[in-house]
Amino acid sequence: MARIKGALSTRKRRNKVLKLAKGYYGSKHRLFRTAKQAVMKSGQYAYVGRKLKKRDFRRLWIARISAACKMNDINYSTFINGLKKGGINLNRKMLSQIAIEDPAAFTELVNQAKAAL
Repeated sequence: MARIKGALSTRKRRNKVLKLAKGYYGSKHRLFRTAKQAVMKSGQYAYVGRKLKKRDFRRLWIARISAACKMNDINYSTFINGLKKGGINLNRKMLSQIAIEDPAAFTELVNQAKAAL
């Protein structure tokens, strides 16, 4: 039986890492060792970024709802409390969309929230 050499699989593995490092600055896209480190670190950043994205969007929706509430003379926490007591189950993303696209409907929601308090 012939001896199997690892050059082919090593080259494939290294090319895979270098392909992921395409576009990186300096030697990070040319040299395997630095490319491997850069790819691993960018993977960590991407993982954390996917978690932060959810947090950032929720903050944006809350800021939009809060601004729309202030225009209707109610603060955000009172509005959310009124919605919960009124049995209106809308998530913050949908409330934000309503506040932007249909201010009249949002005003109606504010009135229902005030009535529930």
